[in-house]
Parts: sequence; C-alpha cells; structure tokens
Amino acid sequence: MTRSTVFGVHTGPSNTTVAELTSLWRRIEDGPFDWISIWDHFSAADGTSTNNLEAVAIHTALAMSTKRVRVGSLVYCAAYRHPGVLAKAIATIDHLSGGRCDVGLGAGWAEFEFDAYGLEFRPVGQRLDVMEESIRCVKGLLRSERFDFEGRYFTFTDAACDPAPLQPRLPIWVGGGGEKRTLRICAELADGWNVPFISAGQFATKRSVLASHCGDLGRDPAEIRCSVNLGCAPDESSLQRQFGVTSEFVRPGVLMGTPTQIVDSIGRYIEAGADQINLAMRAPFEYEVLDAISDAISAL
Repeated sequence: MTRSTVFGVHTGPSNTTVAELTSLWRRIEDGPFDWISIWDHFSAADGTSTNNLEAVAIHTALAMSTKRVRVGSLVYCAAYRHPGVLAKAIATIDHLSGGRCDVGLGAGWAEFEFDAYGLEFRPVGQRLDVMEESIRCVKGLLRSERFDFEGRYFTFTDAACDPAPLQPRLPIWVGGGGEKRTLRICAELADGWNVPFISAGQFATKRSVLASHCGDLGRDPAEIRCSVNLGCAPDESSLQRQFGVTSEFVRPGVLMGTPTQIVDSIGRYIEAGADQINLAMRAPFEYEVLDAISDAISAL
C-alpha cells in the first residue's frame, strides 16, 4: 500500500444543516484527506426523506469553507440542469475555491425524484445520451473561448463561459458503473471515473473494462483517475444506522471490522487499481468512523 493514493470524503447534504456540514468539512480538511465532495439530489438518496440541500449551492459553500482540499461533485445529474447553467456555476465555483474545483456528471437514476418534480424519466439509453451531450457541452464551455454544438438535446451557438475557470483543464468526472455505455463515455471524455459501493473485485473488473475502452479509442487509461466511494461501519449496528434501508445494497462496498481489517480492505482496493478512495458519509455523521479512517490512513 502506498500513500500516493488520494483519500477523500464524500459528504451527503441530506438530513443535516449547513453549520453541521461546515464543521465536518473543516474537520476533514484538518485530517489526512485531500478531497471532499457532495451529491446532487432533491431528497435523501434513499428516498426516505425530503431534507436535502441543493447541490450547486452546497458545492459553493464547500469551496468557500475550505482552503486546501479539492472540492468535487459526485455527481451532478445531467437531467437536472442545462449544461450551460452548470458550466457557468462550476467556473464560478473554481474562482471561489482558488482553482480547486472538480465536476462530475451522471445520467441519474432516482425515478422518484423525476416524478416528484415533473421531470421526464427517460429510458436508460436516452438518459445516457443526455449525459454524454451534457459532458461534451460542459467540457467545451469550460475549455474553449467560444463553443458551438448541435445535438439532440442541447444547442450552443458561439457561446462563451466568461470568465473562464482558473484551471485551464478543470477536471471532469463520470459517475457510474455501466460497462457498455458509461465507461465508454468516460474513456472518451472524462478525466476521472467514480463508482460507489462495489467490491474490490468488481472495481478491478470495471477498471479493466474502462482500460479496454481506452484501448479502442487510442487513449492511455492512466490519464483517467479511478475512484471508489466506500462506506465504513465497524459493526452491523453502525451499518444500519448509516445506511438504513440501503444497507444490503451498499454492503459490498462498506469497510467493516477492526482498524486492521479496514486497512487490509483499503489495500485490496488499491491493489485493484483505485487511484482515489472516498469515505462516504451521511447524516447522522459518525465522527468516530471518520477518526478511525484518519488514523488508518495516517498509519500507511
């Protein structure tokens, strides 16, 4: 195991407050972590609560509440915002953070949110089409002085994202594990790939598929940072407190057991090719879990 691996924390803005999140972010930044990210939902990710802070606003708060860590989004739903609106927001967040912003995009999966807010929940293939066009547009706007695009869902004519982000190549991530389309889109367009709650073996398999897509496209797979979001629950009661009705779904990607066992599990993901490992935290935040992971990382 090597400390060249980046460690981060993915903080869910559901069932919490801005004050609590701000305190958590500062505690994370004081530890051995180099990344903090947020998610994009209208409600809690498991659908059990409508208490959720809006993603662009809370991404902005994250940028302004920290000084050192990268500030990311894993991931914005491509169907929730026009890519021109999102690109402008991300460029602004990059200025507010002093050039520490990353942006991730995904196709969206929470049908209950689409239904509640009157958004069309298209078949998965069309949602992936929207995601692909959105990534092309966000990337083009963030990296070009002027941008033209004519697609099925979005059109731009001599559009500008001015002021441009501080980073000339602000990192763009793709979220998801779909091996046929999602990883192909990632291989072509993204700087990073993120997938949540899968086993080390599953991660290794999907990373191999991503590398294969890169080979087909003539791209070096080392150009894409591969990351995984993992829960951490020392015991079964902790797992149930943190993840509730989704406990069985996330179980393959939850670090469990003693600190030694957790460190061994982290090592398996690094051996599987994880360039970055993010601890997925959601309220009620278990600070002892964060401290345990901090100690484990510090001991590497």
